[in-house]
Amino acid sequence: TIQGSERTGLQRISRMSRSHCEGTLTFAAVARPAQNRSMYFLIGILIGVTLMVVLRIAFIRVLLVKLRRDIAALNAGDHRPLLAGYAKDAVLVFNDTIPRWAGDGGQHVGRDAIGTFLADFVRYGIKGELVEGWVGGWPWSMTILVRFDDHADDEGGHRVYENHTVLLCRTRWGKIVHQEDFYFDTVRMRAFDENLTSRGM
Repeated sequence: TIQGSERTGLQRISRMSRSHCEGTLTFAAVARPAQNRSMYFLIGILIGVTLMVVLRIAFIRVLLVKLRRDIAALNAGDHRPLLAGYAKDAVLVFNDTIPRWAGDGGQHVGRDAIGTFLADFVRYGIKGELVEGWVGGWPWSMTILVRFDDHADDEGGHRVYENHTVLLCRTRWGKIVHQEDFYFDTVRMRAFDENLTSRGM
């Protein structure tokens, strides 16, 4: 009878152990897909973030290459490629103390007004170079800060103007919507204005 009781007890323990193991296996089988889904989700996020960063870097490089190419065209006498980089309702803020460049209270509003400003830039023989630049933000709302050195020679090839400028541009999907120019020396600008007047320009 004692042996029978022991045998019965062992059978119960065996059944309980099998039940526990089956429960553990079932839990593991259910938990594993959930863990996999979480892992895949995190991997997807990392891939998405990496892709956005890579695309942002590529967008910035393309933007700076285009800007340099447009400035080269401006130096060659064609302001249209640079003008195409402005939004239709863009605003360019310039020095308001010199009438020929003042625009409307120092502002050139709209692509047509900016086109006139850039055409005068060419007509007065001003040429420039993008020395360095900094870009922040994302394609839909970027800030571009560049150093732009410009100069002009007269008909005899004599240097009559030279200056340094910082351009602060706000862009939206690669188009400039607002630009403000800060000149290192406004006295040089006034002297150049007087030089242009004396040459009948």
